[in-house]
Amino acid sequence: MKFLQSINNYNGHGRTLLRSVGRRYYAVQTEEYSRRNYANNVSEYNTVVGSLTAQRRHFLLRDAYDDMMLDGVQPSRDTFHSLVAGTMKGGRLQDAFFFKDEMKAMGLLPDVTLYNLLISTCGKCKISGHAIQILEEMKRNEVKPTGQTYICLLNACAATGRLNQVYAIVRDMTAAGLGLNKFCYAGLILAHKNKIPLADDAASRIIELVEQSKGWSSAEPTGPTAENVMISVSPEELFNIPTAEYINRRGGYVDKRLTVYHVAFQALADLRNSEAVETLLKMLDRDNCCPDVFITLQVMRCYLHSGDLERGYKVFQDFLDSGRPPFVEVYTTLVEGAMVGHTPKGMQIAQDALVDMTSRNVFLTARMGSDLLLVAAREKTGGYTTANYLWDLMQARRYVPSQPAVEAYFDGLKEREIPADDPRLRKVIEILDSFPRPGGRP
Repeated sequence: MKFLQSINNYNGHGRTLLRSVGRRYYAVQTEEYSRRNYANNVSEYNTVVGSLTAQRRHFLLRDAYDDMMLDGVQPSRDTFHSLVAGTMKGGRLQDAFFFKDEMKAMGLLPDVTLYNLLISTCGKCKISGHAIQILEEMKRNEVKPTGQTYICLLNACAATGRLNQVYAIVRDMTAAGLGLNKFCYAGLILAHKNKIPLADDAASRIIELVEQSKGWSSAEPTGPTAENVMISVSPEELFNIPTAEYINRRGGYVDKRLTVYHVAFQALADLRNSEAVETLLKMLDRDNCCPDVFITLQVMRCYLHSGDLERGYKVFQDFLDSGRPPFVEVYTTLVEGAMVGHTPKGMQIAQDALVDMTSRNVFLTARMGSDLLLVAAREKTGGYTTANYLWDLMQARRYVPSQPAVEAYFDGLKEREIPADDPRLRKVIEILDSFPRPGGRP
């Protein structure tokens, strides 16, 4: 076990070797085994799987499963549900199908809950063809699809813009006596937005669907099932709704009653259609509802990416003046949108926002900082002050930016007259030298 763990812990390079060894049993001293082993039975392994998923370390789920096999622990049906739920959240389609095959090999036939998770994973990975094949497999295995199955499939097809298939699923649901709920309308909106080529009336169709959704009904509850609660999967996650990542945030971040509005605002922001966004805002006001944080971000993003810095900044300032918590995403949305085109005014707005954010003790995560640095580092003219400020913020927090961000920042420094002994330049070179290079380790 010690040898296997040392292989497995060597930067992941031993994983292939670990799996090639096979499921064997290795004799180790009892005291050494107890000290190093992190789980001893199926209940403890289920806890480990749940913990890895909660930490978003989905890439380790298959390694935990390998350890489970090496320890001779028999997975239960709940274990496989948790494993596939974790791979679904991480968008790891190959691992999801691997666990399905392992489940069948152990004599456990996949049930409707597992099939729903597989279809959802296909949608998250934008491979709708596989999702349709899974439905066919369900029928062959005489597993009866539920309303959730059809909604998962609808949203999987919507992710790739397969509008005809989406409407065919709607017809099948209607024929089966299943009413359309808010997640169905969300899928219809996404299908129109993702259709290639984009229809000229896509924005108007999205607004029509929002209006139609106000009379939605459902033959089944829209909340999570007992099985989904056990594996910590919300309906928003299962159906790949854009708010899935934020659904448990507090402070009025997401109002669950506005699911259709959430999807519509995000779709129109992606389309950069400011006029349609304003129409939606009026509809929201007529419904006596106020924009939550997620909707505010989409409105701001639409204005900024359309080049309207004034209105985008006004949305930002109005939000801060409202007294609501200064969420870091409000700042990152303004900064990222203001840097579009790298105009002098936009770069100044971005830097001022970062300074204000820091003064309020609101901090970027490593991922947020890397994403913003990657954009700021591509500034070709100007003093490069925004990129430098972002770099300094990340260094102060001891974050290591992503390799693309560091490379872009390095390229930007090289284009300017920077002394060879400049502290930033020296640190960038040091970090670049620590990254793995193509063909092997540095």
